Amino acid sequence: MTYVPPLWPVSVKGVALDAQGRALLLHNERDEWELPGGRLEPGDPSPEATVEREIAEETGWQVTVSDADLLDVWIYEPIPGRRVVIITYGCTVLTPDATPVLSHEHKKIGLFAPGEIPGLTMPDGYKKSIAAWHERLSKSAACERT
Repeated sequence: MTYVPPLWPVSVKGVALDAQGRALLLHNERDEWELPGGRLEPGDPSPEATVEREIAEETGWQVTVSDADLLDVWIYEPIPGRRVVIITYGCTVLTPDATPVLSHEHKKIGLFAPGEIPGLTMPDGYKKSIAAWHERLSKSAACERT
């Protein structure tokens, strides 16, 4: 018998913060909040380019992402038997004062302060990534002040 490795989709997500430090989240058909982003497609030059494209398509926000902004890689099982590899990046938002626009892909869009995130219905992996990006930015700001 020949071994056939599992093929899992890869979803690339971004932690994007507005000018007040609130995380941009989208509400999906499973009644969960999620980070903006989407599936890594064969024509995408990199995961970073995927998240930049997807956030622009889903919210109208322009962001930049580099490989140094990688926050986490984890496996999520949104429904039993269906596993997805999730890659999360922290994003530099080029339009932090712009109001995000809801696309047809989601039910709602929202901006959430760090203290609101733990109480939201969303995968723990997303919560960890949001916290990690806030921590990284606060450490960076502290270093700039010294």
